[in-house]
Amino acid sequence: MAKLLASTLKRLGDWPPFWPLGQNLAVLAILLTLALEKALPSSGLQPPVERPYFQYFLFLSLGVFLLWPLTGARSPEKKSKFRAKDKFYAMAFLLLGSLNVVAGKMDLLPAIFFPTPDRILAVLVEDFNYLILVCLYSSAKLLVTGFFSGALAGLITGVAIGFSKPAAYWLNPLIKILGPIPPTAWIPIVLVAFPTTWAGAAFLIALSVWFPTSVMTSSGILNVQNAYFEVSSALGAKKVYQIFLVGIPAAMPLIFTGLFSGACASFLTLMTAEMVGVKNGLGWYINWQREMLSYANVYAGLIVIAISFYSLITLFFLVRDRLLVWQKGMIKW
Repeated sequence: MAKLLASTLKRLGDWPPFWPLGQNLAVLAILLTLALEKALPSSGLQPPVERPYFQYFLFLSLGVFLLWPLTGARSPEKKSKFRAKDKFYAMAFLLLGSLNVVAGKMDLLPAIFFPTPDRILAVLVEDFNYLILVCLYSSAKLLVTGFFSGALAGLITGVAIGFSKPAAYWLNPLIKILGPIPPTAWIPIVLVAFPTTWAGAAFLIALSVWFPTSVMTSSGILNVQNAYFEVSSALGAKKVYQIFLVGIPAAMPLIFTGLFSGACASFLTLMTAEMVGVKNGLGWYINWQREMLSYANVYAGLIVIAISFYSLITLFFLVRDRLLVWQKGMIKW
């Protein structure tokens, strides 16, 4: 009987709700936030919402944090990663709960500029069709067009500089002069030179990606060991083979660094371009709601931007890790 009880307790100890308190901080933080939301009365200054969206969010988060670790219950590595992030998640929920108490319960912050989580979540749910399906789609279309155009131009320019001395002679001064200029500084010229603001915004995004991609691609190719090209030439490789199967693969780490820098710059340029001319998109939506003093909508737009860009960057790193898997063990990952 004693052995059966000990075995049962051991199994329960492996299940997240029965971990020691020090490893359950996220769950405790959610429960504390939920208790404060239920116990404290709401103020009269914050506009009411139709449904308790914040409570729904907390209950959903509680279920996720109780069940998610079970997916890796038999994997010590996954369990260790989850527990390592426990404090971060707990702090995030405590900050969210503190904002809810200070803004929604105690009225210590101006209601017009600091909406409660309930109001922000209400915008995400009730304005989903326009905010997500229309504005996010418009921004994604503009970003993809500008990013891939700029990345392709940057790769071509960088490869030309890396492999051709005449190209380097003519293009290097151009990059050094035009590259450091912020893309948004070209807005007055772009608005005149391009037939539509959408085309101009796509050009600005492409320009923000082109510069770091060109610089890092050319640097990566110029830093490839000359022995690689000598060996390939001795084996009969032609110039095209050396470019695409020797130079570019060897320069991939720096190429991805340039693409990552270009991606970050493209996000900033996208928001600015949409705020000054484009008639749709997340940047336009935020600027429009700010002028209407609808700050709950502004924060909802910022949340959509943060989640979208985080997802894109995560996908970008997954692609990089897949293509550069040969680096694992050679450098610190």
